[in-house]
Amino acid sequence: MGEEKPIKVLIVDDEPLARERIRDMLRADADIQIVGDCSNGNEAIAAIRRQSPDLIFLDVQMPESDGFEVLSKLDPGSMPAVIFVTAYDQYAVRAFEVYALDYLLKPFDCERFERALERAKTHIRKKGEGSLGQRILSALEEIKTRPVHLDRLVIKMNGHVFFVRAEEIDWIEAEGNYVRLHVGRETYLLRDTISGLEEQLDPRNFLRVHRSAIVNIDRIQELQPWFHGEYKIILQDGMELTLSRTYREKLNEFLGRSL
Repeated sequence: MGEEKPIKVLIVDDEPLARERIRDMLRADADIQIVGDCSNGNEAIAAIRRQSPDLIFLDVQMPESDGFEVLSKLDPGSMPAVIFVTAYDQYAVRAFEVYALDYLLKPFDCERFERALERAKTHIRKKGEGSLGQRILSALEEIKTRPVHLDRLVIKMNGHVFFVRAEEIDWIEAEGNYVRLHVGRETYLLRDTISGLEEQLDPRNFLRVHRSAIVNIDRIQELQPWFHGEYKIILQDGMELTLSRTYREKLNEFLGRSL
């Protein structure tokens, strides 16, 4: 970079090991000056105002203020470039929506880190990018007015990233700390728990019918009485699921009457 000033970087993550790993990856880069690290959102806001970094590696989920809240409290005229760091694919959607330069999905490797860093360095070295801060804040304001439910999911598989619209999902089944999305003839494995995903989906469209299953209500073709107060759910493609007694009341509430 010749005589250009080093790029000032702030690392924000509530996990000490995660902060140290990013530090290790940055140390060998002569273009980078690490100006500090923070373990929560409030620390990050103060440090950004004090240090005026050019780039922040920003964890999404943190105590006190999450990554998006941190950005919403900054002056748009001095907004740094942002690379979000997250353990959850779903936050990648919001990262794109707030014009983050990139996001790193934990656990990320050195090659993926380098690609994100080079993209950020190229952006920062360009002139006339002062509108980025205002674009970020405008996008955050827009997000606040939207429903909190997911309408898109991000799936990382075999080195590729897929976007799946929630309305395309037929049903979802639990697989430990993962869930499998059934979308037509395709299935996608997503790193999330079924309870965690249930909270993010619109309850007007998706119904938990079993401890290990969520169904898109629009895909239900028929309900058949089964044993011990349970029901068999027949989907439009012929798939059969079980509506357990535990979750029958939720369906009653949706239908406005008892089965």
